[in-house]
Amino acid sequence: MKMNENLKRVAFLLVSLASTSTSVHAEAGAPSRPFFAQLVLQGVTFQVESPNDRSINQVKVRAQVAETTIGEYDVEAEGAITGVEVEDLNADGAPEIYVYVTSSGSGSYGSLIAFASNSNRSITPITLPSLEDEDAAVTKGYMGHDKFHVGEGTLLRRFSVYREGDINSKPTGGTRQIQYKLKACEAGWVLRKDRVVEF
Repeated sequence: MKMNENLKRVAFLLVSLASTSTSVHAEAGAPSRPFFAQLVLQGVTFQVESPNDRSINQVKVRAQVAETTIGEYDVEAEGAITGVEVEDLNADGAPEIYVYVTSSGSGSYGSLIAFASNSNRSITPITLPSLEDEDAAVTKGYMGHDKFHVGEGTLLRRFSVYREGDINSKPTGGTRQIQYKLKACEAGWVLRKDRVVEF
């Protein structure tokens, strides 16, 4: 009984925080627990929920306008949810939701689940091209530990760069950041690489 009450408090806390913010981030190293977040932007309410307790998790994403559901998807995440943000990257008046996932294990590889609102009448998945399809200049030294964030009209993917001989806990090659722009395509929406910076 006490465990159920605690889980309800966690879910209520996330919803309360989300109602005054456009992002929710889970604590690094926090114990596994159900994830629930509700975020609102430009009249669209997004809800994200997952058991978040396995190496592979089911994630439900729902979008509503007023009391009407405009889209609902059940997807599989290769890891646990570590953050959720809503934004309107292409400034078209219809927001998107970005769900950040981190895999289990020492590599902590990052992945993305994302959906765009289509004129606030439906939602469509957003595709993020695989890093495996990038040229060597982008992937050289990559060993996971991705961090995602939205800002200044772009999705930012940032990770540590490893030099030959570096151990997993001590990368020495600095940080690489890939900036993506949201673009329409025949199949819906895709995040296209716009710029790569290192620091």
